[in-house]
Amino acid sequence: MFDEKYMRRAIELAKKGVGAVNPNPLVGAVIVKNDKIIGEGYHKKYGGLHAERDAFISLVEDAEGADMYVTLEPCCHHGKQPPCVEAIVEHKIKNVYVGSDDPNELVSGKGYDYLKKHGINVYTHILKEECDAINDIFFHYITKKTPYVILKYAMTMDGKIAAYTGESKWISNETSRHDSQELRNRCSGIMVGIGTVLADDPMLNCRIEGGHDPIRIICDSNMRIPIDSNIVKSAKDIRTILVVSNRLKSYLSAMELKYNELIEHGIEVIFVDETEGMIDLESLMKLLGEMDIDSVIIEGGGSINYSAVKAGIVNEVMIYLAPKILGGRDSLTAVEGQGFETPDMAAGFKLMETRLMDGDILLRYKSV
Repeated sequence: MFDEKYMRRAIELAKKGVGAVNPNPLVGAVIVKNDKIIGEGYHKKYGGLHAERDAFISLVEDAEGADMYVTLEPCCHHGKQPPCVEAIVEHKIKNVYVGSDDPNELVSGKGYDYLKKHGINVYTHILKEECDAINDIFFHYITKKTPYVILKYAMTMDGKIAAYTGESKWISNETSRHDSQELRNRCSGIMVGIGTVLADDPMLNCRIEGGHDPIRIICDSNMRIPIDSNIVKSAKDIRTILVVSNRLKSYLSAMELKYNELIEHGIEVIFVDETEGMIDLESLMKLLGEMDIDSVIIEGGGSINYSAVKAGIVNEVMIYLAPKILGGRDSLTAVEGQGFETPDMAAGFKLMETRLMDGDILLRYKSV
């Protein structure tokens, strides 16, 4: 009979891989014998040992006849690591308790079948919702082949993200800003429009100790990014992708000096079609998916936010609501553009979470 506390421990372990395993899933594993943990592990980094094999190398006694709790269906194919199901069989595990099914077509159901054929009892969907919740990025990416997109912004009670002067520091409080940095650590990429770069000259890095800097993706149709911007100056240290309109290819020779300077500074320049004068974000997401970028935070202004919502690429919205009123008809709002014609045509989202943030409120929505 299973004990939920061991699966909860496996979930806790899995979360330790945040920011280090993308585009792989977060996975934790616990080995139990005679109601005692004799081994545990998690997927620590992309290309490294999977959770099950990491747990086996920590064994304090023989695992024959033991139970294994693992948050995701064990893999059964050769990738950067050998199949975990083989290690489970070799160690003569008796019962395997699994949280989430793996939607990867190379694994889906096959891991279970392999274990069962080798006489191992398999019990699925143990704390499934909690196990699924830690891998929303992976599940989307592995099935859609495009990044999981999170639209994130801080706003006042009256829906402003900056004053009429353009000043936005600080709408949210320190707790909210730290949480935002945790999000940067979790995701593969962060995307803004050129307007944000020109107005704020941001770094877009992760400012927490030991954190992972997301890949910076700048939508800049006309290649306007300044060579002396923080983004360009730090591109050799933090991977940076400049997304330029395909339209520029026809007269790229006239911009050859600027293009070469960007390349010399370490900027990756990619060309994408436009839609209504803006980078086609749907095409861009397909391209980023092919580049193994499994998740993108959009932290831009109202223009790119509207383009993302209109393109239907947004999977999740995170809003940090500050207890302030800015006012001002010229103050900036989170989503601008032309807007939808009627409320019935508006993009729909479902509230998933509310969390108090020392006075601010985090509102987390998912697309419907």
